[in-house]
Amino acid sequence: MRLVLEAPEGVWDVVGGESVAVCGVCLSVAAIEGSDGAPLEVCTSGSRLCFDLSTETLERTWFRELEPGRLVNLERSLCLGDRLDGHLVSGHVDAVGEVIASEDSGDGGRRFSFEVPEEFTRWLVDKGSVAIDGVSLTVCEPTANRFDVAVIPVTLEATNLGVAEVGQRVNLEADPIGKWVARLFPGAD
Repeated sequence: MRLVLEAPEGVWDVVGGESVAVCGVCLSVAAIEGSDGAPLEVCTSGSRLCFDLSTETLERTWFRELEPGRLVNLERSLCLGDRLDGHLVSGHVDAVGEVIASEDSGDGGRRFSFEVPEEFTRWLVDKGSVAIDGVSLTVCEPTANRFDVAVIPVTLEATNLGVAEVGQRVNLEADPIGKWVARLFPGAD
């Protein structure tokens, strides 16, 4: 399966082979095309980014459900030495969850509730970090296979969470430091 996205507005100096996170999924730019379909070396305004999706990616994400026009989050890879803003995220999706509630938080933001598979619950720590469709957020009140996040207005405006609806599936990535600690110290949870 090939995913083709319109490049973000302005200059985005992405080149072929570079990693780009699409809704939290680390993908490699397979090709860059002009609006006429001609191959380009560098991404410019009006061009399209092409990504090849493996069977593994389709099985671990909600990308089988992608439809034309769906809003996705795009983020370039962090270079070593760059300022880190949020928690560490690798772009390797651990599970797919579902929006089960969305309500106005009274401060211009929204509070979302998510349901997750049982195997993901071990990574849910109150005030810990989780990436939802690639957006670094703070876990609130995890219980059983559910958790909440509070999303501020600027995040709603800059990401696809601003249009998220109940029933929508999302890619989830647990905090990688927590995963390494659990791997190094089995039974510590």
